[in-house]
Amino acid sequence: MKISFMMAAAAGLVSSGAFAQEIAPTAVSFNEGAIEHSLSGVPGDPVNGRIIVGDKRQGNCVACHEVTDLVDIPFHGEIGPMLDGAGDRWSEAELRGIVANAKIMFEDSMMPSFYKTEGFIRPGNAYTGEAADDTFGPILSAQQIEDVVAYLSTLTE
Repeated sequence: MKISFMMAAAAGLVSSGAFAQEIAPTAVSFNEGAIEHSLSGVPGDPVNGRIIVGDKRQGNCVACHEVTDLVDIPFHGEIGPMLDGAGDRWSEAELRGIVANAKIMFEDSMMPSFYKTEGFIRPGNAYTGEAADDTFGPILSAQQIEDVVAYLSTLTE
């Protein structure tokens, strides 16, 4: 009886996504530039996403984008579109695809691919200015992508 209860509880956890696995950068499936499913299997944290978007050592999104909500961070760029209203312009799946690899949806985009590990010419080690080494990975982790998507989804007009 005890064993069958534990098996039922474990089955419930698996079906609920509690044991969801992270999707590797090389296994991401795009649908017209969008990524339908979470990369981490864990809901994004918009508070942490806000930090990543403004942090010049993490996402550094403000290097190219303006975000009114981040007015306290100086030197916003004007190369990319303003992110105000991003949650209205794009779905969560589209935002996830854009952040992971904008070039899939927007072929001529200058935006870096934040969740990609292959297909580069002379990759660097994130924002360090150093060449890639054996620890080369994506610029942002799967959970960081989910956090940024959660934050961008809050930017509605």
